[in-house]
Amino acid sequence: MKELDLHLHVLVKQEEELTPEEVELLDEARRATYRSYAPYSHFSVGAAVALADGTIVSGSNQENAAYPSGLCAERTAVFYANSQYPDQPIRRICIVARDTKGEFLQRPISPCGACRQVLLEAEQRAGGDIEVLLYGTEGIYAISSVKDLLPLCFELPGRK
Repeated sequence: MKELDLHLHVLVKQEEELTPEEVELLDEARRATYRSYAPYSHFSVGAAVALADGTIVSGSNQENAAYPSGLCAERTAVFYANSQYPDQPIRRICIVARDTKGEFLQRPISPCGACRQVLLEAEQRAGGDIEVLLYGTEGIYAISSVKDLLPLCFELPGRK
């Protein structure tokens, strides 16, 4: 029998350690939380993606009474970026959330399984890593690739 030992490498940064590009992306993700439509969970999530040409696209979670017909912030941002800028690969995503009291979370949240799979496909489509920034007021998790969030991921044969 063989054993696999999987590890996740995460840098924990403070906001002052971010590059100007990362700060811009973080600011847009924070703003996106205020465009969230979350009348049921009262949990507002914003995501912003940076494209290879520097364009930033954001999205927010959109809930619906016909649950689960809503959509997460990450998928909103990625699908919009792919539909409006199909030739511009995504290079970075930042995800931010506010709690039911409207406060930004102290600890970062991570994308749900469906979003991880969508982000993985975007990374494969981009032909390179997508850096993931997960924001919390106590620290920002910086993960170098979506694949790190989904180590035993589903991939179509022949795709990298």
